[in-house]
Amino acid sequence: MLSSARGSIVGSLLGILVCGGAGGITAWWLVTALGQDGVPGAILAAVVGMVVATALWAGGSSLLRAWGILR
Repeated sequence: MLSSARGSIVGSLLGILVCGGAGGITAWWLVTALGQDGVPGAILAAVVGMVVATALWAGGSSLLRAWGILR
């Protein structure tokens, strides 16, 4: 495996962990703040977590491309 490919994979995994973690923490905070529990709380947490993680991934990728770090 080429060194650049290995770095790309490691960078992607790191980005997934960071964005997913931030989305999960944000979802947990929101569900707790709203006092939701059970199935409605789980559905709300899943939706919020995925939206936040996706937005962070897209925003981070765009920012890194604008700075010239990613091609």
